[in-house]
Amino acid sequence: MADDKSKTGGQDRQRINVNEDYELRDWAAKFGVTTEQVKQAVAQVGDRAAEVEQYLKGVRS
Repeated sequence: MADDKSKTGGQDRQRINVNEDYELRDWAAKFGVTTEQVKQAVAQVGDRAAEVEQYLKGVRS
């Protein structure tokens, strides 16, 4: 099922879709990393934003 951009919020804010360029850019900016680093983090820990953030914090420490 395609991403419905007219419906935002809820689960959309908790998950990272690496197949959407605009989401990658937004999450990368939020976390202060590159889009490639976001992709790598999602590959390691899954698409939940909180887990990706924790992973990225650990990598940067």
